[in-house]
Amino acid sequence: MNTAQHSARVGLLFLLGLALIWVTHEALDSKSSLSKTGYPLVAGFQNLKSLKQGDDIRMAGVRIGSVETTQLAGHRVEAILRIDKKVTIPSDARATITSSGLLGTNYVSISLGTPSRAPLAPGGEIVTYESADLGTVMTQLSELGEKLEDTLGSIGSVFQGRGGEPSLFDRLNHLLSENSSKIDTVMSNLEDITNKVNQGQGTLGKLVNDPKVYDELLATLTQIKAAASQASGFVGDAQELVAHVKSGQGTLGTLLYDQKTSDDLKAITANFAQVSEKLAKGEGTLGKLIQDDSLYTDAQATLQKADRALGSMSDSGPISAVGAVANALF
Repeated sequence: MNTAQHSARVGLLFLLGLALIWVTHEALDSKSSLSKTGYPLVAGFQNLKSLKQGDDIRMAGVRIGSVETTQLAGHRVEAILRIDKKVTIPSDARATITSSGLLGTNYVSISLGTPSRAPLAPGGEIVTYESADLGTVMTQLSELGEKLEDTLGSIGSVFQGRGGEPSLFDRLNHLLSENSSKIDTVMSNLEDITNKVNQGQGTLGKLVNDPKVYDELLATLTQIKAAASQASGFVGDAQELVAHVKSGQGTLGTLLYDQKTSDDLKAITANFAQVSEKLAKGEGTLGKLIQDDSLYTDAQATLQKADRALGSMSDSGPISAVGAVANALF
């Protein structure tokens, strides 16, 4: 290697070192200036998930600040967020801890929120929610795998047998061997039944093969539907009749809902009760006719006298007959 190439490589490495130093200085300077000019917010979590000082704070993927510090606060942990003073965060925005990738560092992600809502004041607390991290997901998958392995082991022991016990297939084979004759009988009976149905024997066979039976069944169903329709019409008429009665229409409606008619009916009933009471006591002409036996006796005596007088008229003249009747009566 000649001296010129060596010098060029040394110069290139020197320039790369200067560039790296400048980038590091700019990054540190930007964070330092942000810590001086930004405003703080408090975010409380149950677990910081390896979040540390200097980690980014992003809104919709854009870096808007960094984590200033982390601290314990009773039964939770708090992260003090330093937000760029140019960025306002609505009061309904929410923060969570997420990861930039499978092997990336964690950062605080803040939702956009509603622009019309009032912004959070410096030193205020932002609403947070917990999100599942990679470690939690892997733990849950591990537990699920263990449960699945136990389940598959139990299923395998059932199929293969355990402790000298016969396997499931052995039991099924033994069951089929012992009941083969019964199974043959059942299959034979099923074959006979299907043959009879195909030949149109029995009720089911006629329903399947005889179109006349099908037509009669269809006609019966039609009649049932017609009867149901008539019953529905009857119910409708009954409802209409009840509605008319409730509205006071017709004789029955007038009797039930017309107050004047009801009062007149009550008055008639009361008068009839008074009349019947007087008749029972023998008051009045009709009451005396019903209760007094002397009127009946007098009437019977008068009729006997009239009968004797009519008997004597046949032997006397007209004048003497009138006199005889008058004498008999009076």
